[in-house]
Amino acid sequence: MDEKTMIKVKNLKRYYDSGIVVKALNGVSFEIKKGEFIAIIGASGSGKTTLLRILGLIDKPTKGEYTINNLNVVDLPEEARGYYRLTQLGYVFQDYALLNEMSASENVHILSIMEGKSKKESLITAKDALEKVGLGDKLDRVPNQLSGGEKQRVAIARAIAKKPKILFADEPCANLDTGTSEQVLEVLKELNQKHGQTIVMVTHEPWHVKYASRVIELKDGLIVSDKKRSIKDNPS
Repeated sequence: MDEKTMIKVKNLKRYYDSGIVVKALNGVSFEIKKGEFIAIIGASGSGKTTLLRILGLIDKPTKGEYTINNLNVVDLPEEARGYYRLTQLGYVFQDYALLNEMSASENVHILSIMEGKSKKESLITAKDALEKVGLGDKLDRVPNQLSGGEKQRVAIARAIAKKPKILFADEPCANLDTGTSEQVLEVLKELNQKHGQTIVMVTHEPWHVKYASRVIELKDGLIVSDKKRSIKDNPS
């Protein structure tokens, strides 16, 4: 494996059996290098969310190989998978998943405290992460004092605060209008280009792919296209 290769997937399959076998993933293989910004696209039912759940260690494949930095994460014991997921991977969900009674800073630093860091260290980490997403002046705002785009940026800050190897984003703009979506995607692009963050994003919006450096398209559980692209400073 190339030393820059972070993710390697080989013949990944995920079947669901509810009387009828549904082949959500039917044998996908690819590699992702450190620092890539991947957009996974496809129609509803194509397998993109299933793939992201497996990559993010939320679900397990029925068959196939999956390694992160040469570590076979498929066969890790459940407790080890949970710890790896908590400490090494970041997640951004479409519904923000923020705690309404906590400030932006508290929503971000709570994961650092769960990892065993001191409150002082966690607050410094949270402030740095929120500044990276342009919310350094709204540390004390609670979610109902923030716009939808600002909530999603808090969610991104929470995900990157622990400096994850990979940031997974599941339809991060699904609940946002076009203008706000552009703001959120610009944040992701900057994290990728300026800070070298590896990002894997699932989206159903074709125009979102202009922010990514590579686009993987799924159809019926198979990869039908895998293309690299160059990100311009001001995509149009």
